[in-house]
Amino acid sequence: MRLVGPNGEQVGIVRVEDALRLAEEANLDLVEVAPMAKPPVAKLMDFGKFKYEAAMKAREARKNQVNTVIKEIKLRPKIDPHDYGTKKGHVERFLKAGDKVKVTIMFRGREQSRPELGRRLLERLAEDIAELGFVESAPKQDGRNMIMVIGPTKKKAEAKAEQRRSREQHDQRPEADEQEAAAQADTPQPAAAPAAAAPAAAAPADAPQTDAPQTDEATAAAE
Repeated sequence: MRLVGPNGEQVGIVRVEDALRLAEEANLDLVEVAPMAKPPVAKLMDFGKFKYEAAMKAREARKNQVNTVIKEIKLRPKIDPHDYGTKKGHVERFLKAGDKVKVTIMFRGREQSRPELGRRLLERLAEDIAELGFVESAPKQDGRNMIMVIGPTKKKAEAKAEQRRSREQHDQRPEADEQEAAAQADTPQPAAAPAAAAPAAAAPADAPQTDAPQTDEATAAAE
């Protein structure tokens, strides 16, 4: 058989007994990787580690796998403005998540004779959500219904990554608020300025005036 070393190096064509001996000396397993080749190819490896790494790769591949989901919204040709706004909100939410949306207009009775009502409604919806999606399948009549498919402008994987970043930022925000509050608590606050001294009370304007005592010289001069 053709033997490959644990690091991918070519050992050469050896007998099975020699390959088993080399595997035992290296404390590794002898694994046949290409049994249909001539001669068959075997490799020296840690088979337990190999299976673990293969399982982890498969798990990561499933995690990153994007499953296309088609959501459906049903409308009536003469829908109420409030109901239209609600339905449009659902369509926008689906497109932001990276899902396709199948919009169905349901005709009843005489409404079937006026398919232009449904077509105008679908065209209006397509214009309102133009930033989030595009018309993947143009409106077409299907029995009593008219159907249009809208595809998201943002891929499913991108939408998931954006949602994951948004959740991480939301989870980190409370911690940042706590750190900011702790920093503010540790910052010394300036002391309050002392109150200004109250001005001395002025004497009342109508207070009686007291005459200063006259000296002896002033008395003598008066006499």
